[in-house]
Amino acid sequence: MSTPGADRALLPTASGAESLAALRTMLRGHRRLTATAVTVLVAGTGVGLLTAPLLGHIVDLVVERRGSRALTVPLVLLIVVALVRGAAAAVGSTLVARLGETVLAAVREQFIERALRLPLERVEAAGSGDLVSRVTSDVSVIAKSVRQALPEFTRSALTIVLTLVGLAVLDWRFLMAALLAMPVQVLSVRWYLRRAAPVYAEHRVATGALQHQLLDSVGGVRTVRAFRLNRAHTALLEQRSASARDLALGGIHIVTGFFSRLNLAEYIGLAAMLGAGFLLVDNGSVSIGTATAAALYFHSLFNPVNATLFLIDDAQSAGASFARLVGLSKLPAEQTAPGGLAPADGSVKVSALSYAYAAGVPVLRKVDLEVRGGERVALVGASGAGKTTLAKVIAGVHEPHGGTVSLGGVDAAELGAAGVRRAVTLISQEVHVFAGPLAEDLRLARPEATDEEVRAALSRVGALEWAQALTDGLDTVVGEGGHRLTVAQAQHLALARLVLADPPIAILDEATADAGSAGARVLEEAALRALEGRTGLVVAHRLPQAATADRVVVLDEGRIVETGSHDELVAAGGRYAALWAAWSDSRREPVDGAPAPERCAAMPADAQCTRGFPDGTGGGFVRS
Repeated sequence: MSTPGADRALLPTASGAESLAALRTMLRGHRRLTATAVTVLVAGTGVGLLTAPLLGHIVDLVVERRGSRALTVPLVLLIVVALVRGAAAAVGSTLVARLGETVLAAVREQFIERALRLPLERVEAAGSGDLVSRVTSDVSVIAKSVRQALPEFTRSALTIVLTLVGLAVLDWRFLMAALLAMPVQVLSVRWYLRRAAPVYAEHRVATGALQHQLLDSVGGVRTVRAFRLNRAHTALLEQRSASARDLALGGIHIVTGFFSRLNLAEYIGLAAMLGAGFLLVDNGSVSIGTATAAALYFHSLFNPVNATLFLIDDAQSAGASFARLVGLSKLPAEQTAPGGLAPADGSVKVSALSYAYAAGVPVLRKVDLEVRGGERVALVGASGAGKTTLAKVIAGVHEPHGGTVSLGGVDAAELGAAGVRRAVTLISQEVHVFAGPLAEDLRLARPEATDEEVRAALSRVGALEWAQALTDGLDTVVGEGGHRLTVAQAQHLALARLVLADPPIAILDEATADAGSAGARVLEEAALRALEGRTGLVVAHRLPQAATADRVVVLDEGRIVETGSHDELVAAGGRYAALWAAWSDSRREPVDGAPAPERCAAMPADAQCTRGFPDGTGGGFVRS
């Protein structure tokens, strides 16, 4: 079976040894809690094992006709044993759960910290679904095991060990009879583990591929609808859902076969135990009460053994998830620059820059570009020309495969990823609104920003009026579960964050493309104000945005084919002039029966009125 997402460079998964080493490291700081939990559970389980001998003693008293008074003490002891065992089990389970939750919290925190420090290019290569599935479904699987499976597994394992000791104390031959079930159980476990581990690992990958497809389809729903890709995306979702479903059903089939083998082991063991009891009582080696206690001991093993082996199923799934979380530690963290190294100004210099997403298919071909500090440059070109790729390479999202990028006179490789991020802020059309108060959302760019600075940033991009008009003003909870912001408002927040972060270089990658015609004009004005005082690279979706730039750079098939001011390029009559003419014509005449821009701007967002040149390069209006 082909693995879903095999075409993507999935994030690594840790080996069994690496996972165990990581778990030992996490437990090392909680030795006292671990020892206390184990001690309480051992004491409670040991006390609980007195139930079978007490019942056997009662059987002997009845057989010997000692009378009802002789039963008083054993019955009282049974009640005491039950109470002590219950209390110890409750306390022990609580301690084990606390230990598990503490370790789980550490795993989650380490994962997030590591994930946020991963090279962005590596995360993009894996796809968002792989990373998201690890922090959602994988963490949920581990959490379920910690809260439910871990306490039960611990109690069951202790019960099995101490019960076998109890059988040996009654008579070693009872222990031998009980152990006859072990070969079947061992073979069953080996059969199960050999088949289940790969299935669970593949299922985790399939789940990540499914989430990646869901994120792509839902996040790009407008594009999907505009280009009538509904069926294609539905087919992909069905394919990846079917793959995840088939792997889940395969796991269930393996579990069913596993428990049928365990039932056979129970039958063999109980038959051997009853046979041994009959023979030992018959030759006078043990009393009926002792044989009864031995049979009760073995019968009491049914649930713990089945629970322990059943929880291997949960352990396999949790282990696969844990290995995926720990696997991130195998990736190198972002490079850090030597102390004190920083760009001298906001200039950008790109020399012989080359980049390819796939070997042999270059997207950028020896690009040379110089941007002066404070200059605003618009990148223009048809879809696939390399505009966004060039922007991402300059922003440090991708590492160049050839050539160099210098920021403020310092090579980006010497600055390191963190240094590049301090120097360059990239804003795309995919803006995330974090859950929480609006002011705190903005302070993610600069945590120490005062209320006045936050308001000033909003005011600079023209967002203060609508922000203060919200129910609770800047304290209004936005994002998931809170007030839902419009696309234009979300982009306003992104531009305000840019103002607060105050980097020397800012890149806007079609940051106004999703706001609609009227909204785009408002955001373009906001973007101009946000770029004041800093170097700006703008991936222009609308040609009027390029027309206001200091310089326009036209890309075609990964190369810069034209550069100059708007007026110069229009007068030159080249590629840019053709694009501008097409946009100008679209302002006068609808394309293919499409509404004119003014009417398109007035249409509701769900009217599917999208911008684009007749050749798809952007700027005019077409009916999708």
